Amino acid sequence: MDERIQRKVEKLEQQCQKEAKEFAKKVQELQKSNQVAFQHFQELDEHISYVATKVCHLGDQLEGVNTPRQRAVEAQKLMKYFNEFLDGELKSDVFTNSEKIKEAADIIQKLHLIAQELPFDRFSEVKSKIASKYHDLECQLIQEFTSAQRRGEISRMREVAAVLLHFKGYSHCVDVYIKQCQEGAFLRNDVFEDAAILCQRVNKQVGEIFSNPETVLAKLIQNIFEVKLQSYVKDQLEEHRKSDAEQYLKNLYDLYTRTTNLSSKLMEFNLGTDKQTFLSKLIKAIFISYLENYIEVEIGYLKSRSAMILQRYYDSKNHQKRSIGTGGIQDLKERLRQRTNLPLGPSIDTHGETFLSQEVVVNLLQETKQAFERCHRLSDPSDLPKNAFRIFSMLVEFLCTEHIDYALETGLAGIPSSDSKNANLYFLDVVHQANTIFHLFDKQFNDHLMPLISSSPKLSECLQKKKDIIEQMEVKLDMGIDRTLNCMIGQMKHILAAEQKKTDFKPEDENNVLIQYTNACVKVCGYVRKQVEKIRNSMDGKNVDTVLMEFGVRFHRLIYEHLQQYSYSCMGGMLAICDVAEYRKCAKDFKIALVLQLFDTLHALCNLLVVAPDNLKQVCSGEQLANLDKNILHSFVQLRVDYRVGSCGSQVGTALEQILSNMFLLLWAQHILETSLSPICRAAFLSIHFYGWSKNFVFLFC
Repeated sequence: MDERIQRKVEKLEQQCQKEAKEFAKKVQELQKSNQVAFQHFQELDEHISYVATKVCHLGDQLEGVNTPRQRAVEAQKLMKYFNEFLDGELKSDVFTNSEKIKEAADIIQKLHLIAQELPFDRFSEVKSKIASKYHDLECQLIQEFTSAQRRGEISRMREVAAVLLHFKGYSHCVDVYIKQCQEGAFLRNDVFEDAAILCQRVNKQVGEIFSNPETVLAKLIQNIFEVKLQSYVKDQLEEHRKSDAEQYLKNLYDLYTRTTNLSSKLMEFNLGTDKQTFLSKLIKAIFISYLENYIEVEIGYLKSRSAMILQRYYDSKNHQKRSIGTGGIQDLKERLRQRTNLPLGPSIDTHGETFLSQEVVVNLLQETKQAFERCHRLSDPSDLPKNAFRIFSMLVEFLCTEHIDYALETGLAGIPSSDSKNANLYFLDVVHQANTIFHLFDKQFNDHLMPLISSSPKLSECLQKKKDIIEQMEVKLDMGIDRTLNCMIGQMKHILAAEQKKTDFKPEDENNVLIQYTNACVKVCGYVRKQVEKIRNSMDGKNVDTVLMEFGVRFHRLIYEHLQQYSYSCMGGMLAICDVAEYRKCAKDFKIALVLQLFDTLHALCNLLVVAPDNLKQVCSGEQLANLDKNILHSFVQLRVDYRVGSCGSQVGTALEQILSNMFLLLWAQHILETSLSPICRAAFLSIHFYGWSKNFVFLFC
């Protein structure tokens, strides 16, 4: 089996080798045939390249021959068509068939150009015929464009527009398109919104129709501004220009604002290179005749309106506004009044009317605010600070001078003299309202005027004008407050004079005094508390403390001088101390340290009225009285009833003399020690005082 299989294997191997040799031989033959085919392909490629070169050369030659031929053919056709115009009869299908209007347009456009070069004397008739046909085709194309636009066929409009591009009537085609676009576009009352919507719609469409869409859109916008908007603005403004300045200014501001807003929306579209300048010129062309004299109209209206508001207010009060004089005499009176604080001229009874109205002020400020807004919008940037200053000057004239300053003058004239009885004091109400009004004035100055003048030389001028008016008002307010305080003190004097009796402090029955303080003290304290509350309600900030301190000092001086007018028994002195204690309690309402200190000292002085004569020296040397002038102490001790009566008087007098003498020596010693240049003198004086040498030696030494 093994031998049999081995023989079979050998046989198969031999067969395989034979087939391998045959396959190798076949492969060699294929490679040879492949090389032959490759050579054939190379030869074919070279031949094709040669043929292609010949063909290209032949094509160039044919084109060189064909182009003149085509031109000759076109020229022949044009000559043929030209001959028809010469004969006066158009037989060609291109002129008679309406569907071939595009080809006819191309031919007539070329003929029209040729006819321009021909001499007029020989070809005038044919030139006129060509021109007539040119015009007819142009009209037909425009009519076709119009019909396509009405049908909404954008593609047909684009084709016709492309043909008309080479015609002179292309601009007329654009005009027709613009006119057609606006039909039915302005049906609402808001012409500005309609214009914005129209431009938005056309902007999407115009690029699909015309080869120069930005030019067409710019022409549409120009037409809207110069026709629709200009006529609309003129109708709105001319109606009120001469008859109603208020409505005229409102309409001008509104129309100009809406026009600029429309311009801002149109800036989004492609209108060419400098669309900002283009739109600005259109706006200027509409409003230039109205903006040239705008500020004069504004100032005239503001002046008349402000005067009317003030006059209407004074009429409602049945008040005839008196003129505040000017000139030499009035200036002299003003200076005298400022220096002497005397009421020059008769007092005017205002019946409690301040002649200041927040409603009037709000109306004036509102009118001025609107004027500032119009000024900002309508003024040329170079004229804006100057115009804003003129409006501010109007506000100062009518609000500050004609209203506030007049009320201050009237309030000053209405302040009664300090010796008037039961006088009604209303000037603090004027102060309160003037303060509130000026806060509103200052707010408008910062909010509406400052942004308009902040970067111009007019800023310093406005600030100076504001400073001057503030100082002028402050002088009159200070003067009025001072005279009001004098009147308050005068009222308190009348109360004390009417209610205080001499027997209050020197009762007939020393053992039967049932009251805690006098009736005059009760009424004065009640009056003072009302006035303190009124001062607090009328002012704000540091002004409250300043006025209360001045009032408190005058109140203290009044009580001090009032107490000097009476003699005091022992029980009367106790009652005086009770009165002063009540005054001091009233002074606490001032919440001013100086005023409270003054009444504390006055209370301590009143103790001199009741202390035993032997204790006067000790009391006068106390903490509160040690620094007072000796004359003040002496004056209070002299008010005691026992100061002038018998031995008690001599004891009091001797004790007081000793006290005052010692105080005098102490003060003199302090002066010598502080001013003497010689240490020896200082030592000598201290030795004299220390060892108790007699005062005669002290005087001699000094």
